[in-house]
Amino acid sequence: MRPILLALTILGLLTGPLHAACDGQSLTPSLTPAERVELDARLADLPYASGNHWRATRGDAVLHLVGTMHLGETRLDGPTTRLTPLVEGAGLLMLEMATDEKSALETALSTRMDMLLLPDKTLPDLLPETEWQMLADAMRQRGVPPFMGAKMRPWYVSILLAIPSCMKEQLAEADGLDARLERRAVAKGVPARSLEPYETGFKAFADMPFEIQMLMVRSALSSPEDGEDLFETMLSAYFAEDHGASQVVLEVLSPRLTPLTEAENKLVFRALDEALISSRNRAWIPVLEDALKDTDGYVVAAFGAAHLAGHEGVLQLLADKGFTLERLPF
Repeated sequence: MRPILLALTILGLLTGPLHAACDGQSLTPSLTPAERVELDARLADLPYASGNHWRATRGDAVLHLVGTMHLGETRLDGPTTRLTPLVEGAGLLMLEMATDEKSALETALSTRMDMLLLPDKTLPDLLPETEWQMLADAMRQRGVPPFMGAKMRPWYVSILLAIPSCMKEQLAEADGLDARLERRAVAKGVPARSLEPYETGFKAFADMPFEIQMLMVRSALSSPEDGEDLFETMLSAYFAEDHGASQVVLEVLSPRLTPLTEAENKLVFRALDEALISSRNRAWIPVLEDALKDTDGYVVAAFGAAHLAGHEGVLQLLADKGFTLERLPF
C-alpha cells in the first residue's frame, strides 16, 4: 500500500511525472465508521496536516514551502498560475531534484544497472509460485516482460506495481507542479537547486532490510482497480489541501486492500516513513537554512506534499527551529 504513495512522492527519482489518465474513484467516502474514527483520530494528532502553501519566517529570512505532486494533472493549472509570480520573484527555487540532478540520474541508470537489479537470486526464487504468477501478470500489464522483472530489486518492482497500468503511456511526460515551477523560474533567470543528491533515494532503498522490500512487493499486489482508486483517493485529498489525509488514509485502508497482516503493514509503513520521509526531512532543514543565509530575497522550496505534515514533517521541524509559520493560498 505505501508504495502507491511512494510512487508519487519519490517517483521523480526514477522517471518523469505521470499524467492522470485513469478512471479511479476516491475511496474516502467508502470508509466504514470504524475506519473514519481511526482516520480522524490520526489526523487530530498530526501537526500541519492541511495546506499546500506555507510561509516560514525567522527574522529577515523568508521561506515559502509548496507541497507538490510529481504528476501531470489538469487540476494543477490553477495552482501553477497562482504560484508563478511567487517563483518568478524568488531569489532561489529549491526542488527535490532539479534538472541537473535528473541528468545525473539518467546517466547513472544507463551505466549502473546494478542499482536496480538483484545481484544473484531472482524474484521467482524468493516468492511462492502463486504470488510470482500474480506479479508476472502485473508486470505484463505495465509493459515489463516478466523475465526482466524477475531480476529487479524488490523495492523497484513495488514502485512499478504501484503505478496503474493505465498511466504507463504517460511516464515520460514531465508536467508535475515541481517541473512547471522550475520551467517558470529558469525562464525568469531564477536559479533552481536540488535539496539532495539523486543518490539519496537509492541509498535509502539499498539500506532497507530485504524482508521489508519483499513485504513491499506483496503489499502492492492489489487489483488494477484498487490501484486506480488509491491514486484518485490521494489526488482528491491533495487538491483539497488535505495532504495529511492523503497519507494516513492509505494506512487506514491497508488492512482490507493488501494481503499483509496488520503487523506486517505497520512494519512496512514505519520503515518507509523513516527511510523516505522523516530522515530526508531532517536532512533538508540545514540545507534550507543555508540557502536562506546565502540568498538575496526569499526562497521557494517545492517538494512532495507528503513531506509537509507530521511531528517530523518539514513544517514542524522548521517551527522547532524558531520559524513562524503562516498558511497561504495555494
